[in-house]
Amino acid sequence: MNVLKVSGWVIAAFVLPCLLLYVCLVFIPILVSIYSGMLDWNGIGASKFIGLANFTKMFTNDSVFWPALGRTFLLAGFSMLVQVPIALFVSILISRYVRRPNFLVSSYFLPVILSVVVIGQLWKTIYNPASMGGMINQILIGLGLDSWTHSWLTEPKVAIFAVILVSLWQYLGYHILIQFTGIQNIPADIYEAAKIDGAEGFKADRYITLPMIVPIFKISVVLSFIGSLQSFDLIMVMTGGGPAHATDVISSHMYNMSFLSMKYGYGSAIATFLVFVCLLATVIINFLFNRLDKRYS
Repeated sequence: MNVLKVSGWVIAAFVLPCLLLYVCLVFIPILVSIYSGMLDWNGIGASKFIGLANFTKMFTNDSVFWPALGRTFLLAGFSMLVQVPIALFVSILISRYVRRPNFLVSSYFLPVILSVVVIGQLWKTIYNPASMGGMINQILIGLGLDSWTHSWLTEPKVAIFAVILVSLWQYLGYHILIQFTGIQNIPADIYEAAKIDGAEGFKADRYITLPMIVPIFKISVVLSFIGSLQSFDLIMVMTGGGPAHATDVISSHMYNMSFLSMKYGYGSAIATFLVFVCLLATVIINFLFNRLDKRYS
């Protein structure tokens, strides 16, 4: 059997255009953002180089930054510890009990392909006070739970959790699709052999499904964490970061500083910090899952 040998120059010729595009769209903007973060600049007029002053201000003299960072990690925590495990559980149930699962998986995926503006406006209506036709409050009143009603998007202590719930609902189908596909790719022969040895049902999932789906589960965790750190559009549609910055996250704070307060240099410093956190989180998650994968291998 003849094996076609491909020159390294041929491989480089095919890879180079994509590599150049990636460098232009990713690495160069990151470097520009790092440099812009060292400027006192409004994005239009003359700029002044101030070194690390923006980063120092961000960590020591910004009353919005640390609470926004905390809410960002809160959203990421809910996404990784609630959304992704629920998606895995639902995927296992669908693959086991549903004979024709494609329609059901597509139904779960539907909110993902809807416009964020549509999602935000829909849930703003659902969260409205009962006097304005808000469904949640009307249901609570109908059940005699009047004390549980809230102005969901205008109470500072409640608003962020209301937004997090919508985010979890919207992207649940995305992670169901990823993990369901991973489960479907596990050979059926393995389950049949395990059944002969007495391992079936959730016992088979414990010793077969979970270990073999670790790489796919890692992808879901990384995407959920990075997506949470970059969350912006849903918050801007539903609350705009309010009330009184109670739902601001890092991305919305960066936007407010860059384009509303016209502090483009300071906004670039926040963007640089966000990129660094995303890269660090990806490295840590990959390290932890690589150790987990070696444990099961």
